[in-house]
Amino acid sequence: MRRVTFNLDALRTFVTGMELGSFARAAERLGRSTSAVSAQLKKLEEQAATPIFRKAGRGLALTEAGETMLGYARRLIELNDEASSAIRDVELEGWVRLGLQEDFGEAVLPEVLGRFARAHPRVRIEARIGRSHELAERILSGSLDIALAWHDGTTLPYSRHVADVQARWIGPAKPVAAGPRDGEALPLVVFEAPCLLRTVATETLDQAGLAWRMAFSSPSLGGIWAAVAAGLGLTIRTDIGLPANVRAIAPGALGLPALPKMALHLHRRDAELDPVAARLADILLQAAMEALPEGAEMKEKLLSAA
Repeated sequence: MRRVTFNLDALRTFVTGMELGSFARAAERLGRSTSAVSAQLKKLEEQAATPIFRKAGRGLALTEAGETMLGYARRLIELNDEASSAIRDVELEGWVRLGLQEDFGEAVLPEVLGRFARAHPRVRIEARIGRSHELAERILSGSLDIALAWHDGTTLPYSRHVADVQARWIGPAKPVAAGPRDGEALPLVVFEAPCLLRTVATETLDQAGLAWRMAFSSPSLGGIWAAVAAGLGLTIRTDIGLPANVRAIAPGALGLPALPKMALHLHRRDAELDPVAARLADILLQAAMEALPEGAEMKEKLLSAA
């Protein structure tokens, strides 16, 4: 069998277009013309020797082969970028303090730590999992260098808007029998105050004129998942990092009101990051974008370093 060597630039274009939901936007992000992008994709499909796109209404969707290609393309680009950084920053060493929203603890942190440690074994990382307000306070106090968190309204001097992610009502994996009806108060499972998503839930229900009650509160996300899985009530999160024993409820189901999108921000302690923190921020953004659910709106104009 003839071996094929895929072009990494074409693979990067392919991945970028799929992540942004548009190859025109990918062309803009990568600084190429749309015709150049089309030529790259055509060449990629020729090398694959099988269709990787199919018609879907007025747009394109991936074939089964395309889905497989996308997974391998991400891995090849990741390895290429990791090798490039490892060679370029072979002497990189120091200490960096990272903060992550709870949702990203299991979904992103292992990937980030693994990729960074392989490329930069001399760097020591201190990671903290926390809630939005706590991470913002630690950035302002200088006890964290970078943090990825939902924007809770706190004004931070060096913050980048990464993406908007749809908030969802979350219930147990087993179908919920009924939502708010007949004047019954909707039982809520929430974090202890202060909590951004707790506020979003109660304000959304108040605006919809629906009664609610606090059925369970916890200082940890693990406690929230346990209570929701047990059927004590509903909570709101995004689709990121949901365990198997809970599920997102379909929009409009059970008479529940629509929820807003959550703004995901990358906070920095300083305007200019040192090389260690800057490299970790790049890897963090890449991993976070890969973990975002379908439909998340990425703010690509602010992600030129990602």
